[in-house]
Amino acid sequence: MIHFKAIGKVMGALLMLFALMMLPGAAFAYYFQTGDLDAMLQSAFVTFTVGSLMFFSFSRQDQNIRKREGYLIVSVSWFLMSLFGMLPYLLSDLAMDIPDAIFETISGLTTTGATILTDIEATPKGLLFWRSMTQWIGGLGIIVLTVAIFPLLGIGGIELFVAESPGPTSDKLHPRIQETAKRLWYVYMGLTILVGVLYFIGGMTFYDAVNHALTTMATGGFSTKNDSLAFFTSPFIQYTAIVFMFLAGTNFTVIYFGLRGKLDRVWNSDEFRAYITVVILMVLFLTIPVVYYSGEGIEKGFRDTLFQIVSLITTTGYVTADYTSYHNGLTMVFFMFLFFGASAGSTSGGIKFIRHLTFFKNSWLEFKRIVHPRAVVPLKINGERVTGKIITHIMNFLLIYLMIFTIGSIIVSLMGYDLLTAFGAVATSIGNVGPAIGRVGPMDNFAFFDPFTKIFLSFLMLLGRLELFTILVLFTPYFWRAN
Repeated sequence: MIHFKAIGKVMGALLMLFALMMLPGAAFAYYFQTGDLDAMLQSAFVTFTVGSLMFFSFSRQDQNIRKREGYLIVSVSWFLMSLFGMLPYLLSDLAMDIPDAIFETISGLTTTGATILTDIEATPKGLLFWRSMTQWIGGLGIIVLTVAIFPLLGIGGIELFVAESPGPTSDKLHPRIQETAKRLWYVYMGLTILVGVLYFIGGMTFYDAVNHALTTMATGGFSTKNDSLAFFTSPFIQYTAIVFMFLAGTNFTVIYFGLRGKLDRVWNSDEFRAYITVVILMVLFLTIPVVYYSGEGIEKGFRDTLFQIVSLITTTGYVTADYTSYHNGLTMVFFMFLFFGASAGSTSGGIKFIRHLTFFKNSWLEFKRIVHPRAVVPLKINGERVTGKIITHIMNFLLIYLMIFTIGSIIVSLMGYDLLTAFGAVATSIGNVGPAIGRVGPMDNFAFFDPFTKIFLSFLMLLGRLELFTILVLFTPYFWRAN
């Protein structure tokens, strides 16, 4: 039996915290006098009121949260945050309709970074900050933050942490899950502050620096400028973004151990070595063609190449150049990056390197097993044997991911869009990247899609952010059977 009352209390607590995170946007609206103060305050009030009613209505209920409740809480909470998160858009003077507001909100919370805004710089400052804040909230996950304070509410958090953790594994820094969540958020907040300071030193205004700091560490890619990071021509700013996008795409446990001076724990990570190796090899492989086709100088061509590779692999989605303008072959290479994803346990979306690594290592060992059928050839990651259960889980994930991409592309193309646009829109949505190919390239937006397609792509964003199974399991009869 599912404990719906326990679920109600947890979701109430999440909505209350979510409402409080709307207040900084209201502060910016007040400071800049951009006419969106009422929209921000009303949205925060409504969200906090509903959250309070849910929380205190179930405050005396049994808080026994099991795995099923954990998956249900995560899925439903993201749905509720999407509904309440779109209130500022609906109540402001932007005159957004519901599909547009849902798309923009989910794109923010899932750190996808796709947008329907055609003139970002004309958007009210408070609302624009809320847009960036949704990405920072969704980056490491508001539920991971809430897990850290759940002991104060009398709620256990392990199942929520597992259900929302971005990747096939959720490494612990501490035996107590609350301490793990706290330390992850300390790293997240610390790096956000640091990159914000560097952006400010590099010449951004305080407002731009704060916004871009939030979306850089969230690997979200929302910008306050129509031209994204290309607006800031300073090499210092762009190289700073590259470094922190790369860090945001690194497993946060690896960063934590690196900060503690345990460099052996960093380099012994097979996934981290694969991550940095692929980035280096792709830069070496693509820099000369980009310089040739773009007509830029060596340094600018190298910087654009490195920036686009890191931005797409980490699913950040910032752009400094139109990679679809170089050559069709290069366009397809950059399109492939949409299927990479950086590290598990990072803020990036996508498939993740650990899954690719496991797949290729297992495929390589299969040749050895064919030649030596009686030999026991174990698959090892980080020096530890990978169980058959994990291998099966990863193979199933890759197959389902490919199926969703294929079926999703067919659905979008049936809505009347060309095949390149369908491929690009679905790949970037499920991978939580942002820019793609076709009519959704790095210099385009998603405003031209019809309402149904926007809702469909929003659903794909949620699927990708929650690693497919967290949502898909709700559609199986086994999940709802009493036990």
